[in-house]
Amino acid sequence: MSAQSEPGLLYSEEEEALRAAVRDLLTDHCDPAGVIARTESAAPHDVSLWKALCGQMGLAGLLIPEELGGQGAGHREVAVVLEELGRAVAPVPYLTSAVVATEALLGCGADDLLRDLASATTIAVLAVGLHTAPGRDIDRVRCEKGALRGELTGIADAAVADVLLVPADDGGLYAVRAAEVTVTPQVSLDLTRPLARVTLDGVTGRRLGDTEAAVRRALRAGAGLLASEQLGLADWLLTETVRYLKERRQFNRQVGGFQALKHRLARLWLEVAGLRAAARNAADALATGEDTDVAVAVAQAYAGQVAVHAAEEALQLHAGIGMTWEHPVHLYLKRAKADSIAYGTAGTHREALAALVDLQAP
Repeated sequence: MSAQSEPGLLYSEEEEALRAAVRDLLTDHCDPAGVIARTESAAPHDVSLWKALCGQMGLAGLLIPEELGGQGAGHREVAVVLEELGRAVAPVPYLTSAVVATEALLGCGADDLLRDLASATTIAVLAVGLHTAPGRDIDRVRCEKGALRGELTGIADAAVADVLLVPADDGGLYAVRAAEVTVTPQVSLDLTRPLARVTLDGVTGRRLGDTEAAVRRALRAGAGLLASEQLGLADWLLTETVRYLKERRQFNRQVGGFQALKHRLARLWLEVAGLRAAARNAADALATGEDTDVAVAVAQAYAGQVAVHAAEEALQLHAGIGMTWEHPVHLYLKRAKADSIAYGTAGTHREALAALVDLQAP
C-alpha cells in the first residue's frame, strides 16, 4: 500500500472485507444460544467453529510468514478478527493460539510448529497464567536432567491445546505434547475461555529457545490485541442496548427517549470511541514496531474499564431480561470481567506506562 493510500488508524478496504467475512461466518456458526449451551456442557470450546475460521479461512496463520504456510499479514488484520470474535464471545482459542503462542514461536524461530499452526492442524498454548502482564515474573517448572516437573495454574485454553509451550527454570521454553501432561480444569468466571492447571511429572520436552524474550514478546502482543477483543465486546453491548431501548416501551413511551438514559448511552459511546482509538493504535504499533510498549500500556490501561462499564450498563438497561441466563449479556459481562485482569490489570499497565514516559509517583 502506498503512503498516499495508507489509512492510518482507520480501517482499510481489505480490513473491512475481512471483517465482513468473519462476521458472516460467526453469524452462521456462533449464535448466542449455542454459546450459552456450550458453557453448560463438558466441551465449551467450539472445535467446528475453530476449523471453519482457521481451516477454511486460514486465520490461524495471519501472523505467520507465507514461506511457512501462513498469510503473512499483520497485527492490524488480527485485531479486526479479534473484534469480531469479541462481538460474538466466540469460544475458540484464537487469542491464545493464533496470537500469543504464535508470537512466542516466532520469537524462537520454531518453523515446524509454526507450519503446523498455520495449517490449523495444531493448537498451541503458552503455559503462562492468563493474568500475567508483559515483563512481569512468570511461574516456571523445574528442569531436572532434561525432565520437566512442576505445576502451572491459570492456563487459558489448555484443555484444547495439542502443544504447550512451557517455561522452565533453566531459562528455556519447551514444547510439550499436551497428551503427556495432566490438565485439570479450574473454576473460571468466563466459561467461554476456560482455565486449567497443568501438571508435568517428568515430561521430556523440546527446547525451543530462551524464555524471557519469547514470553515478553508473546504477552505484549496478547495484551495489545486483547484491547481489540474488548472493543468488540463493548461495541456489541452498546449497539444491542441501544436497539433494545428503541424497542422497549414504558409509560407508553419509548424507553430510549428518556433523557437520563440518553446521557448514559452518550457517555458510553464516547468511551467506546476512545477504546477504538486506543485499540487501533496498539494494533498499529505492534505492526510497525513504533512506540509499541507505550501503545500497549495505554490500550490496556483503558480497555478493561470500558468493556466492564459497557457490560454493566447493558445488564442494567436490559432490566429484568438482562438478568436471565437465556439472554447473552451475562456472557459479555463475564468475558469483560475476566479480560480486565488478563495479561495484567489496568493498574499494572498504568504503572508500566508511568515508567515508560518517566512519570514517577511522588
